[in-house]
Amino acid sequence: MNDKKTFDWRSEIDSASRRLSERAGHFLRETPLWKLPAAAFGVAAPGAEIWLKLEHMQVSGSFKARGMMNRLLANDIPDSGVVVASGGNAGIATAAAARALGVPCQVFLPGVSPEAKRARLRALGAEVVVVGELYPDALAACLTRQKESGALLTHAYDQPEVVAGAGTLGREIEEQGGLPDAVLVSVGGGGLIGGLAGWFEQRVRVVALEPEKAPTLFRAREAGEPIDVEVGGIAADSLGARRIGAISWEITQRQVRHALLLSDESIRAAQQWLWKELKLAVEPAAALPLAALQTGAYAPRAGEKVCLIVCGANVDPATVA
Repeated sequence: MNDKKTFDWRSEIDSASRRLSERAGHFLRETPLWKLPAAAFGVAAPGAEIWLKLEHMQVSGSFKARGMMNRLLANDIPDSGVVVASGGNAGIATAAAARALGVPCQVFLPGVSPEAKRARLRALGAEVVVVGELYPDALAACLTRQKESGALLTHAYDQPEVVAGAGTLGREIEEQGGLPDAVLVSVGGGGLIGGLAGWFEQRVRVVALEPEKAPTLFRAREAGEPIDVEVGGIAADSLGARRIGAISWEITQRQVRHALLLSDESIRAAQQWLWKELKLAVEPAAALPLAALQTGAYAPRAGEKVCLIVCGANVDPATVA
């Protein structure tokens, strides 16, 4: 799924930022960076700040809009349009980008995808095909269709343009608030953490967070190479890739030292807290960074600036409270 050449990721991300600004400035949003004292989250770290990067307010409801639009703009799109397999968010982002560019879009979803995401895709004009139960089932069907139709394939996380597009989020954080000391980010297939680590490199501590029931990167690090893992649990629709992406694996091996696992119970509690205390209705995948703080899995030091990536909000609001 990826180009094997060595990338200067900061340069690639700069190029993606320029492309998106020049050709999709009407499409993407600069999302807010909200800085609060650590005490507001019950974190006992004198002088520490918690930054919330509210990327769930992005077009299409997640960070995915950056990478998907960058992929489409960087390539010629055939008459057959674009095709993507997704747990939901990458599909929604691709469909939104395709609609903005006036090209057809077909999205393959696994059975685990929630109805809220399917409905959003249909509203965007995408053709929705539900296959199997988990993301790899949808991906296999998507690849077959792409060979038949010749459509442009947009991978949910493992293409250079997708990773570079996601990396523009890190660039935007630095422009808005300077460098935090740490960035806490959820990991599924790895496109987001790949982009963030590619931008921040060793200048910031990038911390990988995964559900205990979807430990894709964590198990790869244990094995010393990407491997297939069983996935499930509360965030499987967004973080349900069975194997870490090759691009993300290469970047995180060099740039990411810390990988943590969190229980479904802690993720759900954090999701509910975000709604009850801050009125942020987000999907479970977006709650892992807060769960890491609330459980003590990540404990900020005094004076530390910790950025939580609130990555998506494609959720039925009735399920959040």
